[in-house]
Amino acid sequence: MAKKVTAQTDNHVARLDATGVYYRDLNAQIKKLAADSAHRIELSNVCGQRYIGTDIESTVEIDITGTPGNDLGAFMNGPRIIVHGNAQDCCGNTMNEGEIIIHGHAGDIMGMAARGGKIFVRDDVGYRAGNHMKEYKEKKPVLVIGGTAQDFLGEYMAGGVLVLLGLDLEPGENHKANFIGTGMHGGVIYLRGTVEDYQLGKEVGTAELDDKDKAILKELVNQFSSYFGKDSAKILNHKFIKLYPRYLRPYGRLYAY
Repeated sequence: MAKKVTAQTDNHVARLDATGVYYRDLNAQIKKLAADSAHRIELSNVCGQRYIGTDIESTVEIDITGTPGNDLGAFMNGPRIIVHGNAQDCCGNTMNEGEIIIHGHAGDIMGMAARGGKIFVRDDVGYRAGNHMKEYKEKKPVLVIGGTAQDFLGEYMAGGVLVLLGLDLEPGENHKANFIGTGMHGGVIYLRGTVEDYQLGKEVGTAELDDKDKAILKELVNQFSSYFGKDSAKILNHKFIKLYPRYLRPYGRLYAY
């Protein structure tokens, strides 16, 4: 059974100890609190509970201490999730709006098929981050990674903005990911530091940043730095490259008769 929630109605803050709470019960409690006009939900002792924040349509802030499980913030439409720890796989899966801020590392498939909103990760992420991110008109998802990433970063990316800062790399050290942007046909990746040509998918082109790129990057790095106590000017005072899709339909010929 879920632990008793103590809500402070004077400022719409609810606190919940997640120790030993089954993930279904925990999420039912969170959705009820959000529906009851809680402005902030503070979760302590989270340990692997899945789907936290999934499919919630509100502007509630969910503050998590511990390690949430897979699909954190999946399909969410508006909440702000702050994780004081690491996150597991598929964080932000198909999220539509809102913000996820992770004070640690994150697992594989971060931001999979995201349609909007922003995800900020202080440290490293696993494989296939930004897989099939997409955009429609002015709606663009954003993923900012403070560390580095594993293979297939931005795989099949169809839109949005992905920023890889590499803050934990040694001077002169390349990013380790291979197959970056494989199948990419939309969006843009801003990469701080260097990679070799063989690390990029064949669909990916490289370019210097123009003034528009620099403005986008400055805004996102400033926001990242404000969350994690970083020096934005120092981060930006480094070489960035822009990765973009060379083709709109890289595999179109495979399906042509």
